[in-house]
Amino acid sequence: MAKTRAHGEGSLLQIYGPKDPITGEKKLKSAFWYAQYYESKDGKRRQVRVNTQQTTRAKALVELRRLMAKRDGGAPNPNDLKKIHYADLRAALLASYVAQGNRSLLVRADGTETVMGLSQLDKFMGYDVNNPGPPVTTISTDMARKFVEQRRADGAGTAVINRSLACLRRMLRLAKRERRIADVPFIEFQKEPSARRGFITDKQFGALIKNLPTHLRPLIALLFFCGVRLGEALAIQWDQIDFKAGLIRLYDTKNDEPRVVPLPSLLRMLLQPIEPKSGRVFDATNLRKEWMTACEAAGLGRKIEQEEKPYDPRYEGLTIHDLRRSAVRNLVRAGVPETVAMKISGHKTRSVFDRYAIASETDLRSAMSRVETNGLGETLVKLALPARVKKSRKLLLNQ
Repeated sequence: MAKTRAHGEGSLLQIYGPKDPITGEKKLKSAFWYAQYYESKDGKRRQVRVNTQQTTRAKALVELRRLMAKRDGGAPNPNDLKKIHYADLRAALLASYVAQGNRSLLVRADGTETVMGLSQLDKFMGYDVNNPGPPVTTISTDMARKFVEQRRADGAGTAVINRSLACLRRMLRLAKRERRIADVPFIEFQKEPSARRGFITDKQFGALIKNLPTHLRPLIALLFFCGVRLGEALAIQWDQIDFKAGLIRLYDTKNDEPRVVPLPSLLRMLLQPIEPKSGRVFDATNLRKEWMTACEAAGLGRKIEQEEKPYDPRYEGLTIHDLRRSAVRNLVRAGVPETVAMKISGHKTRSVFDRYAIASETDLRSAMSRVETNGLGETLVKLALPARVKKSRKLLLNQ
């Protein structure tokens, strides 16, 4: 007997046998409740009846709702899944980046589009212009783990591997959102090392900039003093530099929110002689190669020759992004209010900003020295230390 629900919500029923000839009562054929609903397929409406494997009506109702949610979600046809390949997921990923105006989208010299980590995934999947890659039915958690194993065998770092895994997971999530697949397989990311803590002092910056070619010095000066992102700096046009007001107006930012940063005096001196003042301000020609050479000369990094790629050495040491950390650290140490410092660097959240406001060992010792030499510190010392220790401490502070 069916328990009727509102139209379109399906119903629950139990199956009874014929009446007992003596008592006239019907006996249940099964203790289980059945879910009954309608679905449309190939333009036809048909009734579906499923054993919920539940003996209580409340639990059976939960199962009915799950079945109807699956129906209304448009679960993909297994035969259609076989026609969807990695190439289809990849195309949807790039289309999503384009639609959202994501700045992570890169355009190669040949005009093709890509994002960080995608080329390594393409190679693993065997994708190229003539091969669409594996069908989506074979892309699983195990395949993702095999990808990680292969990349580790190639010597790839954890962060690089995770960028590829992020691409794969986003592809699959987009496919589910578009109802092309029913479920997204679990993609396990690798534990990454702690965030870099690199920065340089004023003295080290002086040594670095002396070893850089003239055309790169204005760019590096801006990054060191203001902490803007490299992409933001390279997008600056000459009409955004206001020499009279001493300001730089940024329009093309990561957060799509224009902001204004001060024009450092050193940068002003480097920019004023440049002519003509039209087009983009900063020249980044051979930036990577010249950066490695200058850092090595200044003792801030080193190049490591690779036998298989003698023309492309590996590099360890100071990175360009470390200049952003240095700028934030310098702003905080100079007593600039954090809200103002965040406006200059373009940080949106305090948590990320705090990671950049690095304190060196010298900063920590200096902070404790200021505490110990104030009035409260002296009072506590007089109360707590014996005379001979006080004398030793006085000598130590006067050194």
